[in-house]
Amino acid sequence: MTYATTRNSERRVSPVFLGIVAVMAVTGWAVWTDFAASPGLAAFLFVTSAWIVSLCLHEYAHARTALHSGDVSIGAKGYLSLNPLKYTHALLSVVLPVVFLILGGIGLPGGAVFIERDRIRGRWKHSLISAAGPLTNVLFAIVCTAPFWLGALDGVPTPFRYALAFLAMLQVTAAILNFLPVPGLDGYGVLEPWLSYKIRRQMEPYAPFGLLAIFALLWIPEVNGVFFDAVYSILDGLGVSRYDSVAGLDLYQFWPEFSISSPR
Repeated sequence: MTYATTRNSERRVSPVFLGIVAVMAVTGWAVWTDFAASPGLAAFLFVTSAWIVSLCLHEYAHARTALHSGDVSIGAKGYLSLNPLKYTHALLSVVLPVVFLILGGIGLPGGAVFIERDRIRGRWKHSLISAAGPLTNVLFAIVCTAPFWLGALDGVPTPFRYALAFLAMLQVTAAILNFLPVPGLDGYGVLEPWLSYKIRRQMEPYAPFGLLAIFALLWIPEVNGVFFDAVYSILDGLGVSRYDSVAGLDLYQFWPEFSISSPR
């Protein structure tokens, strides 16, 4: 039923997204083979492009779930093409998360695609739409850590292992932060349909500042330490050591250090 309301052209994967995937593949190969003259630069390009791919998949998951939940306007907005330039808030969805990554070596969540919520009936559907994005980060983290928890690291070059561990850390941080019940983040979106109308109206003005508040809190050493202790505990459960994650961050940040990055 939903497919009848979306054209094939609206579901066609964007050349922009394919170009980002190509950069990820080429630079991943450069890290694997140690082909690049600067391993740090190759790792930087590989992780950054892979991070953008995960952001696109995050927003696609929101859009696709909304489409199947009743918002048939999603296709016309271009969200199903995986083109990051089609997002309503491209600055929040892609640019700021990449800036946070470069400056801080941390996977902060981005903004969301615009969904016409009045087309969707049922609180569970609204919650699922919000949860779909961070669940994509969870899946991405599981894929990135698969060689670690499967014990399949034999033959994997050390720089690639470090880059993969750091990329996994980004996905874990993004999933945790996205699931926080803070206005403007997906965790609050999961909770919001179950709140009273009065509370929703009271929280609405704070939505634009939720992401900035999280960014500010992570500058506090005590908060930063507690947060990354939780991140490293999860990664350890997935077979990724703190050493590998930090080594990946050091490989990624090949420029003079100025960041709020995770504790070494």
